[in-house]
Amino acid sequence: MPLLVLSSVGDEDLLALSRRNPGLKLERTAEGRLRLSPTGGESGRVRAEVLGQLYRWNEEKGLGVVFDAATGFRLPDGAVFSPDAAFVKKERWLALSQEEREGFPPLAPDVVFEVRSRSDDPAGLQEKAGLYLKNGTALVVLVDPYGRWVEAHRLSGVERFEELPEVPLDPELPSFLLRASRLFATP
Repeated sequence: MPLLVLSSVGDEDLLALSRRNPGLKLERTAEGRLRLSPTGGESGRVRAEVLGQLYRWNEEKGLGVVFDAATGFRLPDGAVFSPDAAFVKKERWLALSQEEREGFPPLAPDVVFEVRSRSDDPAGLQEKAGLYLKNGTALVVLVDPYGRWVEAHRLSGVERFEELPEVPLDPELPSFLLRASRLFATP
């Protein structure tokens, strides 16, 4: 379960904390409370695999910009979330000023990936998916390496994939197939 700090934290405080504590995944809720989500080895391995697949796809397609878990996005409701991997369409990224790109980009990513850690409650991740959608994210992909499932959350509903070697993520990521067989394979 993520640690929740009850006092309010502003953008500058969150940036300073992140700089002083590299490697920690710090997020801020819309109410200004700080969340710390620890990562274990297995979920870290799966996060790296997801990021690699997304990066390779975008390198081939050139449709936008890919971000890792260290990037905080300031959502329209004021929350700052750091998805495990994210994709922003090129035109949306280029519309930001240099200053906006240097801080917490003030937008909801087009696509977000969240990988469950052993300490995460699946229901909590599903709730977080709803928050991303309410803030404008088109697709939220939840990956559970323990339950061995992938969920694709859209405003139109949720699709759950189990025992599928590849998960199609069209139309948000054209021709992208998340290779679930690689996510859930024991190296």
